[in-house]
Amino acid sequence: MKRPLLVFLVIALYVLHQDVWFWRTAQPFVFGFLPIGLFYHVCFTLAVSLLMWLMITVAWPSQLEEGLGDGESGGPGDESSVRRVATSLRHSVADSAKQAEDQSS
Repeated sequence: MKRPLLVFLVIALYVLHQDVWFWRTAQPFVFGFLPIGLFYHVCFTLAVSLLMWLMITVAWPSQLEEGLGDGESGGPGDESSVRRVATSLRHSVADSAKQAEDQSS
């Protein structure tokens, strides 16, 4: 039941994003200074953010999180792989700096 509801909400927000009703006017002002079209997009952005939070909370596949970061699985969250990437980045930066020095000399 939750998947069809989430799909419907995504489609509804997609349709509501096409706000043709506020294209030709900036009136009325919300709070006395904010054009109605901009206020609509603020509300739309909050609604999309809430929907994304709901989708991640309710429908995120749990198998994507299994074995990550526990240090035993050897997955992308494994501490040794993080160290290897950090070391590789440090060497890459050092090599780039050395090449820049050589070129300037």
